[in-house]
Order: sequence, then structure tokens, then C-alpha cells
Amino acid sequence: MSSVSENYLDSTKKQFAYYKSLGDKTFAQLTDEEIHWQQNADSNSVSIIVKHIVGNMLSRWTNFLTEDGEKTWRHRDTEFEDTYTTKVEMIAAWEKGWQYLFDAINPLQAEDVSRIIYIRNQGHTVLEAITRQLCHYPYHIGQLVYIGKLIRSDEWKSLSIPKGQSSTYNKEKFSKTKSKKHFTDDL
Repeated sequence: MSSVSENYLDSTKKQFAYYKSLGDKTFAQLTDEEIHWQQNADSNSVSIIVKHIVGNMLSRWTNFLTEDGEKTWRHRDTEFEDTYTTKVEMIAAWEKGWQYLFDAINPLQAEDVSRIIYIRNQGHTVLEAITRQLCHYPYHIGQLVYIGKLIRSDEWKSLSIPKGQSSTYNKEKFSKTKSKKHFTDDL
């Protein structure tokens, strides 16, 4: 029987992978020019949001268990300057950030979730620190998806259940035998 901590770690890895896939699917629908689109001067483009997520990931997940999650080398304010020149460059940074995340959480064991780590000198259990990021990244990934949807308009390919398809989707799900699985297992 799995412990709550093991279930948490397994579920967390699947959740992170799911949200990464939403970003990946959004990027696939956008051009080099579209990743830089901003609604106005105070809003962020897809590339700026990615730069912020990546900066956060590199800081938080580098030496996750042994160093403060807010590294002295991080310059958060510069994360909001649009410096990626191509979508390829942006995606390479995105992939690097996710690699750091998965390299940090994949080796974790159930007993690690109660360990204390620090972010800006504030103690968090590993569970709390992971949950913090599991809330932070989807917040921004939702922004990426929404911006992508605004840009592509009628050409946008839905990343979830398309409008008007909920009944069909539910019918298919309820036609199967009840089972214990993560919602991402069928995606």
C-alpha cells in the first residue's frame, strides 16, 4: 500500500507534466512573432511569461534540498523583459526549466516531503514548497493559454474539452468501469 506522501509525489509529477503539456500545446499554435504579442505596454507576452517561469524554476529547483530557493544570482525583474528572439530559443529555455524541476522531484522519497527547505529564508516542508510551485506555474500557464487563445481566435485548437462536447466526453468517461487513476492517465 502506498503512503500519502508517495501518492502526493506521484500525483505532483503527473500534474506538473500536464501543465507543461498545456504550455507545449500552446507554443505549437503560435508563430515567432505571436509569442511577443502584448495586449498593451503593461501586459506580458507569452515569451515574457515563459522567461519568468523559467527564472523561477531555475532558482527554486537548483539544489532544491540544500539551498534557499531564491538564489542570489536570480534577477527576477529582468524576467519581465522580452529578450527571447525566437520561439526555438524560448522553448529551449522552457525545456531547461522543466528539466531542473523534474531532476529535483523525481528522486524524492516519501520521507522527504516533511523535510524543511527555505525560500527567501521562510521555512517550508518539501510538500509545501512543491505545492507552492504547483499553484504558481499553472497560474502563469493559464495566462499563456489565454493569450494564445486571444491571438489565434477562431483558429485556436482547444486544449481541453471543446465547447459543446462535454456531454460526449462525459458519456465516454462514464461508459468505463470505475477505477483508481490520475485524470492525466488518459491524456
